[in-house]
Amino acid sequence: MQLKLSTRNLDGALVVDCVGRIVFGEETAYLRDAVKKLIAEKQNVVLDLSGVNYIDSGGLGTLVALYTTARNSGSSIKLASLTQRVGDLLQITKLVTVFDVYETAEEAAAAFHKGAAA
Repeated sequence: MQLKLSTRNLDGALVVDCVGRIVFGEETAYLRDAVKKLIAEKQNVVLDLSGVNYIDSGGLGTLVALYTTARNSGSSIKLASLTQRVGDLLQITKLVTVFDVYETAEEAAAAFHKGAAA
């Protein structure tokens, strides 16, 4: 299944709904290009991963690269609505300690208003 992205505004943040697989190749290139454009335009980005059923090492690398790009440009990316499989993978790789992860996109968007302590 090819990765599909859609965006929506939520509480001052831009939510990117991801549906499908985040795997090395076209999917990661598509995600990277789309989110980098949004980072340049908007400070607060939430990646809603509720529709992601599979992610490989290339997908994880892309998420880390986007996180780094956002931080270097003064922006921020938060992850929301992780599926069990994606959540387990972030736990195993210890990337859950790098990303700000929230149960819902609404919680992630609201966290931008709470400042650095969130």
